Amino acid sequence: MSAATTTELVHAYRRLLRAGLRAVQFSKPSRSTVTAKLREGFRDPGAKFDPERVRRTVWFLNAAAQQRGLEHRIVKNLCRVHWERAREASRTAWRLRVRHDEAARERKEGRKKDPDVIKGTEYEHYERTIAMLNDSMGLCLR
Repeated sequence: MSAATTTELVHAYRRLLRAGLRAVQFSKPSRSTVTAKLREGFRDPGAKFDPERVRRTVWFLNAAAQQRGLEHRIVKNLCRVHWERAREASRTAWRLRVRHDEAARERKEGRKKDPDVIKGTEYEHYERTIAMLNDSMGLCLR
């Protein structure tokens, strides 16, 4: 596969953006989610451009825009999870300070807290599912 030209990338970005915004019906929290994920995907230096995957993703997003079927629910849930993760990340600084204070208090009192084995792996299954969906259908959803 040859390297993509700038115009091909711009056209692909615009097609995906238009189809994505139609799929979420220009709703306020979802449209910012779609734009953020699309920018993240196109700015990723390790990402590979595949025009066939872009074409199939545009078809998928157009199907999500046309009727409230499985495609619409998938896009809706992708936006919701991304929004929740961003919201969680924005509150992390406060949470870390509280946890740090709690840990200091526990050390002072002599109590030990069990390490959280789930922390950092909450979205592993979700990300694998999206990767398998992309592989099986030839899409480039994030």
